[in-house]
Amino acid sequence: MSAAPAGAGDPMVRFDFTGKVAVVTGAGGGIGQAYAEALSGAGASVVVADIAGKQAEAVAAAIVAGGGSALAASVDVADPSSAEAMAALAVAEFGGIDYLVNNAAIFGAMKLDLLLTVDWSYLERFLAVNMLGALNCVRACHPAMAARGGGAVVNQSSTAAYLYAGFYGLAKAGVNSITQQLAHELGGQGIRVNAIAPGPIDTEASRTVVPEVFLQPILAGLALKRQGLPADLVGTCLFLLSDAASWMTGHVVNVDGGQIFRA
Repeated sequence: MSAAPAGAGDPMVRFDFTGKVAVVTGAGGGIGQAYAEALSGAGASVVVADIAGKQAEAVAAAIVAGGGSALAASVDVADPSSAEAMAALAVAEFGGIDYLVNNAAIFGAMKLDLLLTVDWSYLERFLAVNMLGALNCVRACHPAMAARGGGAVVNQSSTAAYLYAGFYGLAKAGVNSITQQLAHELGGQGIRVNAIAPGPIDTEASRTVVPEVFLQPILAGLALKRQGLPADLVGTCLFLLSDAASWMTGHVVNVDGGQIFRA
């Protein structure tokens, strides 16, 4: 894996989210942790939400130790009542919600199987988390966002939505559609909804799913011949949440080293 260029992924100084409240799911590690830390670095109070409660607590504690404002929330995004409790905690502790980043997903422990043969109960759980989890969290958080006069949502998609990637690609294609539908449903409330579609990103979870023998041909097909880092996604996330993107909604933005070209 090639290193990122010097200065890459450090865009916090370009955005000021002072006084804002952000909820980030799947923030107990990896990409979600990078998003939570970046939002805190830009001045936001952050709800670090993850089904792995202890990991969320560790990330939130580190943010607080560094001078930021954060709290941990244990959440199962597939459970509407759990998502509602997460939103209620954000409102109770920080007074409202301005931003939601739907990053939670089953990935690191994902089964590798075919749509034709994958266990049906596993597929239902997988889609409930990786696709409908984003919808659950928007349904839970949008009333608090509307009460603040609007806000912004960033959903985590993937370039897998455009490739043969089995039920993972299916879930991410669903996230894209959810993004576009919710952009129309929530636009009248001043809430924008966009998504990021990362290419191959180097995380602990991805190393357990994609063996090196499969990774190298993928990297060879990129325009930029290196694996992405969580920091490479941060600037796009902050931009989409910020007022700099105030007339942008319903879009899926690829951050993928040139993996997917769409005319």
